[in-house]
Amino acid sequence: MQRPQPEVSRETACEQHDGSQPLLYLHGGMAPQEYWDPVIPHVSEHDAIVPQRPGFGTCLDDPTTTSADEVLEREIEYVQALIENIDGNPVLFGHSFGGLTAIEAARVVDVDAVVAYEPAILPDGFREQADLAERMATLLKEGEREEAVKRYIEQVLHPEGIDDLDAWLSEWPVWPDCVGLAEEVLRMNRAVEQYRLPDQFDIGAPALVLTGTDGPDFLRESARSVHEALPHSRFVEFDGVGHGGPAEAPERIAPAVKSFLQQKR
Repeated sequence: MQRPQPEVSRETACEQHDGSQPLLYLHGGMAPQEYWDPVIPHVSEHDAIVPQRPGFGTCLDDPTTTSADEVLEREIEYVQALIENIDGNPVLFGHSFGGLTAIEAARVVDVDAVVAYEPAILPDGFREQADLAERMATLLKEGEREEAVKRYIEQVLHPEGIDDLDAWLSEWPVWPDCVGLAEEVLRMNRAVEQYRLPDQFDIGAPALVLTGTDGPDFLRESARSVHEALPHSRFVEFDGVGHGGPAEAPERIAPAVKSFLQQKR
């Protein structure tokens, strides 16, 4: 079945802010558009474009329309459609799965630069043993939707463990609404587990790869591998920052992004 093409307009798909060069923000799995609210004021010299990624609140489709093999392709098509409605080549700033999307989109569309915070790419050794998608699928089959999403949250946001996950979730703004995205998160995780990092990306635009010491070790390792596979890349690691980096510590992340964008000119 052919996927419907995304209908995108700047007025309906993006939150607009005054500025100059467009900076297109791509959020990660289960994160809403509001994820970027703490970041945008720190990079106010750019025109912030904040779409809701397809399948995560809008443009929902089912596995018969978009399989796990096609999820990343769907996301890239969406970015392409967005860029067609933007004047000039934008900067792409992606977090987690949005980071992977930003990098892959830069292989097929003209962008001015790419920034990726812990792109959702698994190192070879970790990927060979990765079973999160299968564990989630089993729980969903058993009707345990909340438990399925909790397994994802534990692995990505609390890699060192957490004493009281339920108490933490009670303070998390997207809980429990994000449980409704369980199947989409499962499909996304299958796509991540299937993805293979190339020896070298064919990307001409300069790139900035970011990571934090308090996130999952496998994503820190992967971020460095992504940096090494990019032909024109800078790598920055933030001490004491977790996987939620940009929204968690915007006052630290944003200056590195601004410095990169200024020096690449």
